[in-house]
Amino acid sequence: MKVSIFSTCLVDLMFPGVGRAMVEVLERLGCDTDLPASQVCCGQPTYNSGYLEESKQAMKNMMLAFEHSDYVVGPSGSCVAMFHEYPHIFKGDPQWEMKAIALKEKSYEFTQFIVRVLGITDVGAQLEGSATYHRSCHMTRLLGEAETPFLLLEKVDGLQLEPLKNSDNCCGFGGTFSVKMPRISEQMVDEKSSCVAETGAEYLISADMGCLMNIGGRMSRTGKEIKVMHIAEVLNSRPAAVKGGILA
Repeated sequence: MKVSIFSTCLVDLMFPGVGRAMVEVLERLGCDTDLPASQVCCGQPTYNSGYLEESKQAMKNMMLAFEHSDYVVGPSGSCVAMFHEYPHIFKGDPQWEMKAIALKEKSYEFTQFIVRVLGITDVGAQLEGSATYHRSCHMTRLLGEAETPFLLLEKVDGLQLEPLKNSDNCCGFGGTFSVKMPRISEQMVDEKSSCVAETGAEYLISADMGCLMNIGGRMSRTGKEIKVMHIAEVLNSRPAAVKGGILA
């Protein structure tokens, strides 16, 4: 199965290890991956700020970048959900509407693709410790995916999941929202980080690096210690293999 990686801006520029983990998991599950070099931003930051026409050029670039891909898989439910907005944005445009629909129909968030397309819930991952999971707003409410991360995490050997109080509440990041409304955003992330700390978990896991960056950064600044992991990194955690007497 051929899969094109939608790297996303945050992963591409700030958290390349997440992209590497995603590729390694997918290839271990039998997928052939590629990374179209012409992809850039999906246009979400400017679109959410009200600059519709200015965002369309970036969107058109993404449609062309993935035009010949069989599947498009990204490590962010938020960014993949933006692809799913394209048909609405380009509705009635004779040149771009069909390209927008085609991209939407073959685009999946990472965990969604593993469960819904590959039909796999156990990827052979192992991670000892306790963790809690943050649901991102865009993945849950816009992409409409709330199950697949938990189906996969339940099968991670050694991992104990702790329930998160007010799990449906936003962390306050919201892309440009945290920049435009910093005081409100700070109060929201304080509430979220307090709920995370109350779980006593060793790990905070999510499927969106924007949320993890926001929550993890705030917890660090307020002296709350927790290890932040994208779910791709969790699913890429495996028991050490002994080969020829050498720990590999």
